[in-house]
Amino acid sequence: MRADAARNRRRVLEAAEAVFAARGTSASTEEIARRAGLGIGTVFRHFPTKEALVEAILLDRLTNLAEEAESLSTDADPGAALLALFRRMVDRSAAKRAYADALADAGLDPEVTMSQVGQRLRSAMDALLTRAQRSGAIRDDLGVTDLIALVVGASRAAEHAGWDRAVQDRTLAVIFSGLRPPPADTPA
Repeated sequence: MRADAARNRRRVLEAAEAVFAARGTSASTEEIARRAGLGIGTVFRHFPTKEALVEAILLDRLTNLAEEAESLSTDADPGAALLALFRRMVDRSAAKRAYADALADAGLDPEVTMSQVGQRLRSAMDALLTRAQRSGAIRDDLGVTDLIALVVGASRAAEHAGWDRAVQDRTLAVIFSGLRPPPADTPA
């Protein structure tokens, strides 16, 4: 892709995220084009349908998260890095859910859309979890599937609480406490 085309694509994605965050995924493509400072034809050249745009945003967000997880896997404090990633995933889950719902409403399977990058994220989370466990920061009886279930549960809990920051922080504090190894004299 030419540099100007790549720049325009990025502008459309950024504008769409801002517009969708403010107005929901039913916002018009024309509004996205205006926000990006581009013509509607440029938007449709990159994304022939709104569903293609939503799909690209979802993939972009997951790719960024996978890249963050991969970079955190070499952090000097893998336990803190894992908990920071967990928090980011919960914080970003509302938007992810909205995009996935929009794809499902359009008759597309968001799981198929996310499968390849989802596997990359899962592998990065597994590597980070393993390092955190080896450092003694995270209990060693958890696997990446357990960790993902906890992220999904915490995300649903945050949604249930109306994304109230105080409730979300308390919920995460309880979960993070449970992720840490129990004291040596306490049964797991």
